[in-house]
Amino acid sequence: MSHTLLAWLVGGVLLVGAGFATTLLPRWRARGRQRRTAWSAARAAIDSAAVSRDAAATRVPRAEQLLTRAESIAAGRGGASAAREAAQHAREADRLWRTHQ
Repeated sequence: MSHTLLAWLVGGVLLVGAGFATTLLPRWRARGRQRRTAWSAARAAIDSAAVSRDAAATRVPRAEQLLTRAESIAAGRGGASAAREAAQHAREADRLWRTHQ
């Protein structure tokens, strides 16, 4: 009787574990994909701002501060929200450099 109970208990634990894995694994993958996509966009925005900085005829201190902040956030890594913040700073820096040309 104890072997049967143990088998049912182990089977139940495995079934519950498989249910959790089936539910959580796609979420983890989606979150990872979102993070990678956000960081890709952030790196592109930082690169674009750097090009605008290099092409600018004058210094724009606020834009330089924003780009430095974006690069600092990128160096620290983080999740998708950090990537979005870095991208936002870089885009604003890029906009400032483009309007001051």
